Amino acid sequence: MRRLRSSAVYRSTLQMEGQTPKRTYLVVVDDSSEAAVALRFAARRAAKTNGRVEVLGIVEPQDFVQWGGVQNAIEEEQRLRIEGVVSASVGEILDEAGIEAKIILAHGEPVKAVRDYVGERTEIAALVLGAAPSGNPGPIVSHFCGIDAGKLPCPVMLIPGGLSDERLEQLS
Repeated sequence: MRRLRSSAVYRSTLQMEGQTPKRTYLVVVDDSSEAAVALRFAARRAAKTNGRVEVLGIVEPQDFVQWGGVQNAIEEEQRLRIEGVVSASVGEILDEAGIEAKIILAHGEPVKAVRDYVGERTEIAALVLGAAPSGNPGPIVSHFCGIDAGKLPCPVMLIPGGLSDERLEQLS
């Protein structure tokens, strides 16, 4: 996982600069439409609360990668895909509000990667997840809204994947 500054270093740097840490909305993104809806919600919420958006993409372990270059290509492809989702879903919102989405790639099993990342970052105000409009909500949603519902150090915002942009605007 690409590491950002630790929470303590981040907070102390901001305090020396006379700033307070911004409320951060963490969105776990994949190629699903519900992840794009969750990202749009988080961007609108951040714009209204003078917050930030962090986008977490997870590169799951490959069964077999013989050469390191192949793994690097997989990671780069994942990063480009996430940047495309961010740009397509919230580019206008971020530009209008002057908010930058920070993209982080984590490696490993998705639930553990999310739990570890959230556990390291005290400035995360909420984990924002998108739920499929029908069928199985997915393993991350099932986990953090089920058996691990009360164990995170921040609230989980579960955004229905079928919400319209107008409704997202009202709710954010």
